[in-house]
Amino acid sequence: MIEPGQLIWAAFIAFLFLLLLALLEIHRSNYRRENEVMFGTDVFDEKVKAFGFTPKEVRTLEKLVRASKFENKDAVLNSACLFESAVGDFYDFRNVLLVRDETLDAIAGLREKLGFMASNPSSKIQSSRQFAVGDRVDVILDNGIRLKHSEILWKNEKEWAVLYDGSCGPVSNFVGKRIRLRWTRPEDAVYSIYPLVRSARPGEFVIEHRDDFEKQQLRRWVREVVNFPVEATLGDGTTCDGMLYDLSAGGILVGLPLDGASGEHVRIKFDLPGFGVQDVEIEFLRNLGHRNPNYPEYYSITASFTGTYGWTQEMVLQYVFEAHKAKMGAKNTQKMV
Repeated sequence: MIEPGQLIWAAFIAFLFLLLLALLEIHRSNYRRENEVMFGTDVFDEKVKAFGFTPKEVRTLEKLVRASKFENKDAVLNSACLFESAVGDFYDFRNVLLVRDETLDAIAGLREKLGFMASNPSSKIQSSRQFAVGDRVDVILDNGIRLKHSEILWKNEKEWAVLYDGSCGPVSNFVGKRIRLRWTRPEDAVYSIYPLVRSARPGEFVIEHRDDFEKQQLRRWVREVVNFPVEATLGDGTTCDGMLYDLSAGGILVGLPLDGASGEHVRIKFDLPGFGVQDVEIEFLRNLGHRNPNYPEYYSITASFTGTYGWTQEMVLQYVFEAHKAKMGAKNTQKMV
């Protein structure tokens, strides 16, 4: 009769044997990945020649590919999303704080040469490393105070810094806390992240890089030019008049006599023809300045609906549909005349 202790030992030995097999397979897979020719090598070599990368940059690309989960070697060159994914895997594996400066510089150079910076409208925003020195950002502190029109002062692959004007106390008060950063790419979206303030210097936050962006589209819906009068109620209860320039089910372009900050919430009332007066909350996305020559006293501000606006959204959708239908009918009539 087999004793319970013997069964435990047998199970333990079997477990060790299976673990050894798994480790051997991982080692063999890693060895093949580090040494064997990968799929897409020929395409990779052709693209590298076309870009004219330096020998150091080519070696760095090899490191990124080997650290990634991609099967095709050329994948890292195909999009900003794939490139930043490979960079993130490499930094996690090697610990970005321990990577040599020349390798970090090579990765930053590759990003620029490949056109994977945030300023490129065709590149997907995947990492804060894609931002550039001088880019304008909005900073929202943990107490809700917004610092408008801050900017990126410097950055490297390990960390970066944004301007702080000192209006909310010593910069050292924010070390170890998270702040919210909002960056707007025109005609695309507002991108938000919540980085940790690692350290502080006079006039600047030194923050960590992040790759977990919140994205709020600026143009998700068909928009209709309207020019409706609006009444806006601000957070302190004061009101002002303005104009609604265009309208969609996702957001608006409004003209108001105030220098609205990104992230600010106000309520607006406007008469939607055929549906009556609408009273909805909106969030400012981007202040475009005095753009509309017909209303030079107003700031043009893009905004999205927020709060409870489902019923208003349904009515706006119907209004926009009817307006476009009427326009198409008018165009067809003109063609027939």
